[in-house]
Amino acid sequence: MAIKVFTLPDLGEGLTESDIVGWRVAEGDSVALNQVLGEVETAKAVVELPSPFAGVVRKLHGAPGTTVRVGEPIVSFEVAGEAAGDEPAAGRPAAPPAAGYVRPEREANLVGYGAAAETGERPVRRRRTFDGGGPAAGSAEPAASPAAQPVPPAPQAPPAAQAPPAPPAPAPDLGTRPRSTPPVRKLARDLGVDLAQVPGSGSNGLVTRADVEGYTAPRAPSAPPAPAGAEAVPAGRWLAGAAEREARIPIQGVRKATAAAMVASAFTAPQATVFLTVDATASMDLLEKLRADHAFAGLRLTPLVLAAKALCLALERNPALNWRWDTEHGQIVQQNYVNLGIATASERGLTVPNIKDAHTLDLRSLAAALADLVETARAARTTPQQLTGGTISITNVGVLGVDAGTPILNPGEAAILAIGAVRRLPWEYRGTVALRQVLTLGLTFDHRLVDGAQASACLADVGAILADPGMVLTMV
Repeated sequence: MAIKVFTLPDLGEGLTESDIVGWRVAEGDSVALNQVLGEVETAKAVVELPSPFAGVVRKLHGAPGTTVRVGEPIVSFEVAGEAAGDEPAAGRPAAPPAAGYVRPEREANLVGYGAAAETGERPVRRRRTFDGGGPAAGSAEPAASPAAQPVPPAPQAPPAAQAPPAPPAPAPDLGTRPRSTPPVRKLARDLGVDLAQVPGSGSNGLVTRADVEGYTAPRAPSAPPAPAGAEAVPAGRWLAGAAEREARIPIQGVRKATAAAMVASAFTAPQATVFLTVDATASMDLLEKLRADHAFAGLRLTPLVLAAKALCLALERNPALNWRWDTEHGQIVQQNYVNLGIATASERGLTVPNIKDAHTLDLRSLAAALADLVETARAARTTPQQLTGGTISITNVGVLGVDAGTPILNPGEAAILAIGAVRRLPWEYRGTVALRQVLTLGLTFDHRLVDGAQASACLADVGAILADPGMVLTMV
């Protein structure tokens, strides 16, 4: 038997660390090659961590919520087929291989993409099993060390004073890991809730967000005393039903990455914003016609779909807004393709996945791609590939009832378009005033790359298409 240490692999795309979301195995469990060990959350996505070895889990190097850097140990395995040995001490190299031993070549492994097989066995997932009355076979309870000194037994009470032994409590049924989604597991971790103790009300015992919140409600501690000189606050009067006056949340995952990106963007690229308010009644009428068209059946058609298509068309005439400023090489990169990013809010925070080669898609394909992108992001299933390589972005603040805004550039991009809410307002129409459907567009741009005239021309083209979709015929 030998000890194999699995270190966190290089996740690619410049990611150097990840947070452990949860484990699907415990110390002492037998695992098969490529069996899922748990989930890790990077700044890009939540991904599963497959086992690169078949053997027994000797040690889990971190509890849920722990941040692990690339190259640091994450799991130790006891693997059959090699001479017994211990893990090398920190800073001490492992013993050299025996003469004639040829170490098998292994391919680099990315999180979520499987591991190279070292044996001929096929990956087989095994259920966790436990001994009947003792601790679980996969529990983290350490075994007694042979070198430990025996502890003398406590003095025994006289037989007459001894109470009858209490019957042992039934062992909890921990044969399977409670089913839940990554956002629910994150909520449970933030609240300090053990999901194994929460009964699931969802399909097939799925633990939902309401289950976790309901589990913590009766256990909420009483409100702390008010500061000296302040009027006492009745219980339950903290904001959003909070149990405490203050709470501290670690800066991790998407929030940490978003903060770093926004600071880098704000203090690197000189940004300016131009606005345009347009009468989009014709576009709203077009959407109603498309919703009745069987070719668009099943698709969610919104102003965002039309704005995305309009932006792709406008970039044909104003390509500078799709370029990139390369500081390292002192170059302007003319990107002759559009990877369209869509700012998406989810329980993990704000992410900007992008649609590759959006300029090649017709309106129906673009609507389908948008729906899939948003659904994947909200379910925390966005891959790192979808979150990198964007060339220009859109943020739809109108869906939240906001009229306009000045969005910050996604790092590495030259422009971002904000779409406001569509409202029925009095508007000048054919020489009179009428109620029309009006929206405001805001375009933030990198003034190193884009001049005000170029940004204004691009925004005017987008506005012209939304005001009268037939204007596309004059632009192609």
